[in-house]
Amino acid sequence: MTMRKAKSLIGKWRIVSMEAWGNDYVELCGPAYIQIDEAGGEMAFGAVQIGLRCEYGQTSIWFRFHGSDEMDEVSGDGDAELQENGTLKGEICFDNGDDSTFIAKRW
Repeated sequence: MTMRKAKSLIGKWRIVSMEAWGNDYVELCGPAYIQIDEAGGEMAFGAVQIGLRCEYGQTSIWFRFHGSDEMDEVSGDGDAELQENGTLKGEICFDNGDDSTFIAKRW
């Protein structure tokens, strides 16, 4: 898919809620976010820091990720879609582990 279609998603988004974890954990190491750019992106929340390989739609992305959670190697996939109210609603699923929905607002 072309990068031109994904322009509405490019940028840094502040994660404001996650279904599986409370804000104390989500904000453990600083503000939680998802960064989407032309080369992929990154996501950080709690002790999780991951790099994203993205496939882009006009108002959505699908991604595979790889990174760390408390120094343990993690991987998985997820997706996110731009909502009519301007928020980004998505889901992250760890391989052999937890999954959670999230809501993010443009930073």
